[in-house]
Amino acid sequence: MTKTFHIKSYSHIKNQTVSVNGQAIFRDENEDFPLFIKNAYKFLKTDYPKFFKMDNLSKLAFLAADVLLKNENLNEEENNIALIFSNKASSLDTDRKHQAAIENEAEYFPSPAVFVYTLPNICLGEISIKHRLYSENSFFIFDRFNAEHLQLYTNSLLQSGKAEKVLCGWVDFDDNSYEAFLYLVENVGKIEHNTEEITRLYNIL
Repeated sequence: MTKTFHIKSYSHIKNQTVSVNGQAIFRDENEDFPLFIKNAYKFLKTDYPKFFKMDNLSKLAFLAADVLLKNENLNEEENNIALIFSNKASSLDTDRKHQAAIENEAEYFPSPAVFVYTLPNICLGEISIKHRLYSENSFFIFDRFNAEHLQLYTNSLLQSGKAEKVLCGWVDFDDNSYEAFLYLVENVGKIEHNTEEITRLYNIL
């Protein structure tokens, strides 16, 4: 028998605004992403010093996830929450910085601190470390937001018992253009987890 799963909570980060469940919790007039995300981090009292060493994509994903997971009363040792993320730009913003370092013959010194973020799924590791997540995680690249894939993959994980909850969505960063939409799925909640509701929430702001 196919079970019905539900969206418990969701977050957006775009247009200099951080919102949870459709309500803005932080706004900043600063259009420069590094300054905006730094101000959001401080305002939301996010306690994770390694945040400042992350690339832009990881900072975006980390904060969008943290505003949801910090309210989940997570176990201090291990949590069975899967991560299913997606975007269209992969890690292109960081890839450009790494490529620029390689091409600079006068000051050739590719930074390991930059190179480590030239895979989009590294942001999943940052989130997993902070919140002690030990379930499956995947990062998919699509031309556009793909609600059907997220719904099918997430429901499969929950139906099979491979995860108790799934945090999934869209986190895209490319040359100061950014957008994050994440949502948490589990057995109970007010919003049914189907493609129509996922798409509606994605477009809500």
